[in-house]
Amino acid sequence: MKLSISHDTSYRYEDQVRASIQYLRLTPQQSQRQRVFSWALELPRPVRAQLDPYGNVLHVLTLDEPHDEIVIRARGQVEIDEACECETEDASPLPFLRVSPLTQADDALADFARQQCGSRPERDSLEQLMHALADHMVYTPGATHVESTAAQAFAGRAGVCQDHSHAFIACARSLGIPARYVSGYLLTDDSDHLASHAWVEAWVEGLWYSFDVSNRLIRPDRHLKLAVGLDYLDACPVRGMRRGGGCESMHARVQVMPMQMAQQ
Repeated sequence: MKLSISHDTSYRYEDQVRASIQYLRLTPQQSQRQRVFSWALELPRPVRAQLDPYGNVLHVLTLDEPHDEIVIRARGQVEIDEACECETEDASPLPFLRVSPLTQADDALADFARQQCGSRPERDSLEQLMHALADHMVYTPGATHVESTAAQAFAGRAGVCQDHSHAFIACARSLGIPARYVSGYLLTDDSDHLASHAWVEAWVEGLWYSFDVSNRLIRPDRHLKLAVGLDYLDACPVRGMRRGGGCESMHARVQVMPMQMAQQ
């Protein structure tokens, strides 16, 4: 499946910002599952690409002069191999056993993981865990915030894709299964659904398999991967800091379409 992506992010500030820095993980890489035909970022100034500790393409946008808005645009075309259910990597999966504050499993999450998976760290048992989490945590925009932990969202029985992913990761790591947060895009038939998305990859029998809790999907045939990390903070597409500026308004617009439709 060939996808065309358009992602605009704009920040506007009440007062002038004295200086700001934005960490951008908005560039996909070639892999066994995705082929990048073209990709470009439109930024306020040229920025050189680098790789972060997890192998993601990272651009660091630094603005030292006063400004009252930032506009970031990403455009590209990528082909997804719909037959590819998993991926291999030379790098060790063991770093993705590390616990982060957002993915710390409390007793409730650890017990839930054992109830669903028992002593079987297999793909089938993880799929069962995925469905059980989706049943337990109803998809509810606004029920959590960006700093909500897996334990908090699980206790509240509600959340969004970020919370579903954190809870799954917490459960998997509590069972000794390496798991990582994935940010990217999802092709969806729902025009009201934001196409920017998050899901999980878990290391099972030497391969990385995908688990999209929010959509109950284990086949990533409509998913375009941007970045991976221990949690949201490592892999989110745009993350920044600033000095001054007062109140901030942020607007994001994401379009993911089949390439044929985009060319019409």
